[in-house]
Amino acid sequence: MRSALKDFARREWGPLWTAVRTALVTRRWRAVPMTLGAVCLTALFQLVQNQDWGYQPVQNIGSVRAEDPLWLALLRTPLSLFVPALDLPVWGALAQILLVFGMAEICLGRWRTLVIAYLATLAGTLYARVGIALGPDGPLGLPASDAQVVDTGPSAAVVGLAVYVCWRHRARWTGTLVVVAMVVEVLVKPNLAGKEHLAAIAAVLVLIAVVAWRERRQPPPPEPEPGVRPGTRSWKPPIAS
Repeated sequence: MRSALKDFARREWGPLWTAVRTALVTRRWRAVPMTLGAVCLTALFQLVQNQDWGYQPVQNIGSVRAEDPLWLALLRTPLSLFVPALDLPVWGALAQILLVFGMAEICLGRWRTLVIAYLATLAGTLYARVGIALGPDGPLGLPASDAQVVDTGPSAAVVGLAVYVCWRHRARWTGTLVVVAMVVEVLVKPNLAGKEHLAAIAAVLVLIAVVAWRERRQPPPPEPEPGVRPGTRSWKPPIAS
């Protein structure tokens, strides 16, 4: 039984663990500069928005509501990732960013991590408008009062990045567990945040399907010509020792 669990853990998390550990051992904090910057920015926003003079400026640059004009919501969405929700402990947002953003930055690269995080957050932001338009009667709908809910925090980006990293490093069971957990969250507490998480997952799954389709369409590497060793030029005979 113990051996089977070790084999499962090696198959499920081995590639991901190796990539993260190698990067942190060889490059230390230089492996995750964007993640550390995001943690510091989130902590700064938390500090400022809890001051009497700082709450409104933070809302003006990073607070998103479904009742806002669309252009304004799109303008604020990138920074809204780093504005912690006031009704949740900030350490949760900081831990999510440090762990998931850090793994994604190592495994996917800085810019791809930012793009996927923004895609997931944008999907949640746009879903809120669609859900309110559908109304509270359907399973995908939302009550009109949710238009006034402040929609900030990294949770949608974290969920989307977790699913993508799990797919890229073949941690399929872990990725499936993340999706199932978000579905259960909506069934237990069908609020705006939970449904936005599902919208973020849906957007990332579409991205995964597109990336997988493009990878399948890429031609395989050419086979070496007979008598030519891999890595040598076809017009140059292999060197005999």
